[in-house]
Amino acid sequence: MDMFYRALGRTGVQVSAVGLGGFHIGSPQLSSAEAVRLVRTALDGGLTFMDNSWDYREGESEKRLGKALREGYRSRAFVMTKVDGRTKKEAARQLDESLKRLRMDEIDLLQHHEVIRYDDVDRIFSAGGAMEAFVAARKAGKIRYIGFTGHKDPGVHLYMLETAKRHGFRFDTVQMPLNLMDTHFRSFEKKVLPELVAAGIGVLGMKSMGNGVILKSGAVTPVECLHYALSLPTSVVITGIDSMKILKQALKAAATFKPLTRPQAARLRAKTAKLAVGGAYELFKTTSIFDSTAAHPEWLGEEPARTLRLAGL
Repeated sequence: MDMFYRALGRTGVQVSAVGLGGFHIGSPQLSSAEAVRLVRTALDGGLTFMDNSWDYREGESEKRLGKALREGYRSRAFVMTKVDGRTKKEAARQLDESLKRLRMDEIDLLQHHEVIRYDDVDRIFSAGGAMEAFVAARKAGKIRYIGFTGHKDPGVHLYMLETAKRHGFRFDTVQMPLNLMDTHFRSFEKKVLPELVAAGIGVLGMKSMGNGVILKSGAVTPVECLHYALSLPTSVVITGIDSMKILKQALKAAATFKPLTRPQAARLRAKTAKLAVGGAYELFKTTSIFDSTAAHPEWLGEEPARTLRLAGL
């Protein structure tokens, strides 16, 4: 087994340094049986961190993961999923749906998904907001840890952390893009990563290849992308895996990983500097293509009644 493991912030849990992205296992190009085989092969290879979300493939990704983790595999996996609801009612409803699809009584980590607008933060922490559902779920034993994700702007992440602190809450994990293009443009690595490390919050890196768009630049290889993200102080680097070939690539990246020296990292950043201008290869930052809650605002839940009254609606 060539996988290596890292601490998930201050939780005391050790997780695989590479995680399996949940979106791809629900792809219609994969059969359910093929998805199950991918997940189990990943676990057999030592990859324990399983990413997922309530909204991936209309629930199919969670259903397939739940099926894969039967027959003794559940105990070998650290399972994370996400919900979009910004109200207590909607977040609780989505969590219960996720538990049923995953066939679990308890999820290891639940995250507020796609925190990409400042008002997402305000709604989550408002009276009757989603954070109340998360805290209640943890108390009820439905979840163990709490985090949030986002891909748009490091400023929103910082606002989420500031708001949590103001409410006396500390997140266990934060998920965000960490890649060779990010370091040059609206950078989570430069602005958010130091805050998480200082606070002992588990860092979940994603989009190391920018949903494959970064590879189209021709400047870097998949393994270079993974090695760069792994060289940052991450707990996990989550990567999309939709075939045995891509799974082997991820496992190879872990097996061959040695932290990049400063000169090595600098050379990789230099190769991508001009290409990264304006976020040309980070479409999740500069367009709405990857903003699922923008396409489906109903997933967020209703605006608070007080807000509607004040607005005269």
